[in-house]
Amino acid sequence: MGISKDPIFVPGVWGPYFSAMVPGFWLNEGGQSVTGKLIEHMVQGHAAFPELQAKASARCQSIYAYLNSHLDLIKKAQPVGFLTVDLHVWPDFHGNRSPLADLTLKGMVTGLKLSQDLDDLAILYLATVQAIAFGTRFIIEAMEAAGHSLSTLFLCGGLSKNPLFVQMHADITGMPVVLSQEVESVLVGAAILGACASGDFTSVQEAMSEMSKVGKVVFPRHEDKKYYDKKYQVFLKLVEHQKEYSAIMSGD
Repeated sequence: MGISKDPIFVPGVWGPYFSAMVPGFWLNEGGQSVTGKLIEHMVQGHAAFPELQAKASARCQSIYAYLNSHLDLIKKAQPVGFLTVDLHVWPDFHGNRSPLADLTLKGMVTGLKLSQDLDDLAILYLATVQAIAFGTRFIIEAMEAAGHSLSTLFLCGGLSKNPLFVQMHADITGMPVVLSQEVESVLVGAAILGACASGDFTSVQEAMSEMSKVGKVVFPRHEDKKYYDKKYQVFLKLVEHQKEYSAIMSGD
């Protein structure tokens, strides 16, 4: 979601809507549908999922906390994101919402092997998280091409509680990611509107400045930029190839 003083029309991105989020500003909203469900689908559909469940339960951890720690274990000396050098995911298993607005698109995975152990599951999970972050970068680039000026990401919601998801968004977009001090930041938004309605604050902006606080800022690892630029090139090739395959199959 990006705001601007003047209306900006972005192909494949909803809006602009006047005063829809911040009074006096225009709002554009681009998104990816059911990203949490996609991660769940990729993890739970893997042959090693029962082993993951058992090991996470034995440690009293969530499956995602266990996967994150397992990735740290197997990455050795390299950055964790480099584990997917040969594994790439296009995340539109439920069609593309933004910026292509194409419900016919499907998910893609390239680089699979015959092995199906816990290492493979962890790396597939990582590649899926990265694919969602590349999808965010795709939307950001579309918004910037249309006239938005974006330099910082503000994350909220369930996936923002996953440190791997947050770091991958920072690394892949090249932008710092700001997290709210209040973990349930969506509820803070509701409280801000309530505080305005009750007259405790004279404007939404005043309530925002008083009631919302920065909890943590996650910065990108700029030394990894070249690697993620290459993976982004592959990411864009995946959808290009998918469209080519579709044209072949629908041709005479």
